[in-house]
Amino acid sequence: MRFVLLAIVLVFPLFDVYVTSRFASWTGIPLWVWLAAALVAGLLLLRNERVAFRRHTVAALHGDQSLLRDLLDSGRKVLAAILFIMPGIVSDVMALLLLLLPINHGRLRPQPAGAGRGFNRGEAIEGEYRRSE
Repeated sequence: MRFVLLAIVLVFPLFDVYVTSRFASWTGIPLWVWLAAALVAGLLLLRNERVAFRRHTVAALHGDQSLLRDLLDSGRKVLAAILFIMPGIVSDVMALLLLLLPINHGRLRPQPAGAGRGFNRGEAIEGEYRRSE
């Protein structure tokens, strides 16, 4: 089983470059243009996600956002960036499909971490108070 997995990992990039070269000859666009465009897209996505991850982590530490959803979204984008950086159009299509997953969009966007559980100023917390010295 390990050897099958190793063979898949080693053969996939070769298959991906072969498919990309066939696609490049079919479209008439040079192979290096496809590879360079995907590399630039992957690096830009990785750079932007690094900045966004910092922003989301600070917001989660302040209690403004849920950390788990943002970690899942960041992991998805980093994996897509790695797939873009890998040479080949098959991995680029997989990265695009990964980016098209509807996570954290529209109605699925979670509420901030403290939403709905907040303390209203008009409420009183009942209890006993005793000063000990």
